[in-house]
Amino acid sequence: MTTGPAKRVVVLDYGSGNIRSAQRAVARQGVEVTVTSDFDAALEADGLFVPGVGAYAACMQGLRAVRGDRIIGRRLAGGRPVLGVCVGMQILFERGIEHGVETDGCAEWPGAVERIEAPVVPHMGWNVLDLPEGSRMFAGLPTDTRFYFVHSYAVQQWHLGDTGPLPPPKVAWCRYGERPFVAAVENGALWATQFHPEKSGDAGAALLANWVSTL
Repeated sequence: MTTGPAKRVVVLDYGSGNIRSAQRAVARQGVEVTVTSDFDAALEADGLFVPGVGAYAACMQGLRAVRGDRIIGRRLAGGRPVLGVCVGMQILFERGIEHGVETDGCAEWPGAVERIEAPVVPHMGWNVLDLPEGSRMFAGLPTDTRFYFVHSYAVQQWHLGDTGPLPPPKVAWCRYGERPFVAAVENGALWATQFHPEKSGDAGAALLANWVSTL
């Protein structure tokens, strides 16, 4: 019995993110992983992993410098899988607000990324989620599964309502501080997590395996 070539995943290199740990974590799922900012390679890969660490404005500046916003948009227009992680999730929303300054994001989803209101910020460590039913992202994981977070900003309201004939996105929430925040979104070919699957041990590996199964 022969098997086809390994699926190809690009970890988008735009000057932000825990790129090597993401590369290793995805590669453990049996796919070929390349770290690159090359436009065509990122466009043509079976899956695109968009990392992100640090300030929203700096991430968007780096993303636009490699035309990452166009890569994401074109991939999604063709139904090609994209996974955004941490700030790589946040930049998928309309805008980020840091220190009173607004920065335009990729606007794949409506909404704003704002500072968490909590006694201790950043939100750092393991936390459970309120999981949506029937999610492919969290398939096979118990409801008390914990994931690893490191962030001070998040989306605290979900605005996307009517999606017409398309199935509505599946949204997972996390409770921390005064308001729950969006911890993960599964929206057709576009998946995103505020937590770090590459730092979340077996639970993160299971999520990445679920994503790779969609490629």
